[in-house]
Amino acid sequence: MNPIYEERVQTLDFVEIATDILRNARNELYLNMRFLDVALSSLAFLPDAQIAGTGTDGSVLYFQPDALVTLFRKGRQSVNRQYLHSVVHCLFSHLWNRGERDGEYWNLACDVATEYVIDGLYVKAVHRPKSSLRRELYRVLESGDGLQAAEKGSRAVVTAERVYRFLCRMHPVQAQLDAWKREFLVDDHRYWDNEDQKKSPNPQRQKWDDIRDRMQTELETFSKEASGDTKNLEEQLSAANRRRYDYREFLRKFSVLKEEMQVDPDSFDYIFYHYGMELYGNMPLIEPLETKEVQKVEDFVIVVDTSMSCRGELIRRFLEETYSVLSESEGFFRKIHVHILQCDDRVQEDVLVTSREEMQDYLEHFTVRGFGGTDFRPAFVRVQELLRQHCFTKLRGLIYFTDGYGIFPVKKPPYETAFVFMKEDYRDVDVPPWAIKLIIGEEELMTREEIRMI
Repeated sequence: MNPIYEERVQTLDFVEIATDILRNARNELYLNMRFLDVALSSLAFLPDAQIAGTGTDGSVLYFQPDALVTLFRKGRQSVNRQYLHSVVHCLFSHLWNRGERDGEYWNLACDVATEYVIDGLYVKAVHRPKSSLRRELYRVLESGDGLQAAEKGSRAVVTAERVYRFLCRMHPVQAQLDAWKREFLVDDHRYWDNEDQKKSPNPQRQKWDDIRDRMQTELETFSKEASGDTKNLEEQLSAANRRRYDYREFLRKFSVLKEEMQVDPDSFDYIFYHYGMELYGNMPLIEPLETKEVQKVEDFVIVVDTSMSCRGELIRRFLEETYSVLSESEGFFRKIHVHILQCDDRVQEDVLVTSREEMQDYLEHFTVRGFGGTDFRPAFVRVQELLRQHCFTKLRGLIYFTDGYGIFPVKKPPYETAFVFMKEDYRDVDVPPWAIKLIIGEEELMTREEIRMI
């Protein structure tokens, strides 16, 4: 028989065998975790001789037949974990969330977060004992060591973003980094940087976002019997499905429309003006508008929570971001009033800012005051006193920057109120029905350059 033909037949046999192995893995995973039904069936199978083991681009699961057959010889659980690993990457949009981040750290962070989810499932089809290296790293990430102290009695949610920040701040030596790579590396990420995936909107990413939303709903409603074995997965689903906000746009909602006496050149047509002057001598057909509507910031209050649970650097970053929006072109009236309150269980400081220069000076000499407990009520009492003293021309609203663990006022104030929660553990916070709730992460107060150089 022709040796080339024999080799081709053998290759086809390996492809068919490897494809059957993946089908069986998908079926076994489905039987054990029915909430993954849509996710498991969303990847087509395609052989790829160049890939290291398996990898995905969000629509196809690429596999190297020889490597997959070799993995199968180690046991079905190894193949099941390999399959599920790629599916979890897609579920949490690891393929599309790298952005300006360091590629080496981001790839490792995604693998650690993914393996953390799988290790927390406690399902026989994918379960295997955790090594001491895994247990130690998980302990550090859950406790918040190297990031920020977790709330007393709580456990931090181990997301890829959290692991990435941990790596960036720790800057592990190469030997430690290589050890983690050997422990957590499972699949090939070469298709994550596909140019087609960077298009916006990305249909593949939207598909997996929809799958993730549906999965969270199913786990919260129809799969209560499995909730004890899927805690890590549910926490990451909540973190991933949390709506992301642009804080700058949110802040602009507190600006108001006001008419100012100034020419609006955008609405002025010089053709009609010139034609009227030529036709009638001294009577233009159109004149420039003497007023125009512009976005201006009126009086409002910024309250920062200075309890022990809020870090000073985050408070400063929040104020700097707020200042950058306020200082944009046409961002101020000629006279403004911005009260900045520092408050823990009582008002520690009340600073009135009436100009850009005063705001800049305040930021340059900013010092956190307080570090007591958290009680939101004193700040509202202080604002009510300022209202009675007629300290505001028109109070547009109050923005309270906090971690969310405190006592809320019962009565609705006569102005808009927003609580901006800096939440690293993604646990939800109930706010009064009259308040606006905004949850942001640390990276949402950072510039692209800061994220890249973190």
